[in-house]
Amino acid sequence: MDFGTLAYGCWRFAGNSTPEADRLIRTALDAGITLIDTADIYGFGEARGFGGAEVVLGEVLAADPSLRERMVLTTKGGIIPPRPYDSSRDYLMGALEASLSRLGVDHVELYQIHRPDLTTPMRDLAQTLDAMVSSGRVGAVGVSNFTPAQVSALAAHMSAPITTLQPEFSVLHQDPITDGTLDLAQEIGATVLAWSPLGGGRLFTQDGPVQRAVAKLGRETGYSATQIALAFTRGHGADVVPIIGTQTPERVEEAAVEMALTARQFYDIVEAYRGEAMP
Repeated sequence: MDFGTLAYGCWRFAGNSTPEADRLIRTALDAGITLIDTADIYGFGEARGFGGAEVVLGEVLAADPSLRERMVLTTKGGIIPPRPYDSSRDYLMGALEASLSRLGVDHVELYQIHRPDLTTPMRDLAQTLDAMVSSGRVGAVGVSNFTPAQVSALAAHMSAPITTLQPEFSVLHQDPITDGTLDLAQEIGATVLAWSPLGGGRLFTQDGPVQRAVAKLGRETGYSATQIALAFTRGHGADVVPIIGTQTPERVEEAAVEMALTARQFYDIVEAYRGEAMP
């Protein structure tokens, strides 16, 4: 499945009016961003509540169904406060149907388990995910915020492949490089969907070695900090697709401008993060 090189995330989508949401989705699609990532928990604690982001996106799709044909649509389930996680078969099958209803679609290209439920055996979760794929309601499955060991334990019982891993990964959070996540993704052929690839805004609001390294590269290359940070996530040998979540159309367009770092520039950022030269 082709996920492109950049995704648009809807974790802050629930606060938008339908016209505002429509503009963001159209801007992303027009910029060549086809993967639209949401989750049933997005909107929880806000005015629209649990499922709110899916409802807003569903309103956009209902107003212009042709937009659905231009996107690779993915949602996530498995977080249900205050439990807080539930990956039982009954719950996830119901969560999938509820998500499809809110989105107003009959299938999604990708469905991901949002966080691991420690009380559900991986064998049982594997059977549920395989059933989702067999049903035709889900094109492919993946996991978000799973450790490499948890991914391996799940994969051991799966018939369908685990297509995506969704960890936090950015210039300011490089754990996936060292904890085995990016290595495992390459081993099993999974795409890495990197959430918070701009460090949750800390790239722009704090000053530190990494921020200074990115600023230096910006002066040298003429690209923005956003573009350099996104290029960093794609600079690793794994297949990494960063997910942006800005609510400003102009910043969506900025993020869609691709640039590539040289290996030396990539390692400059790694070394700034580690505080020492590579051995």
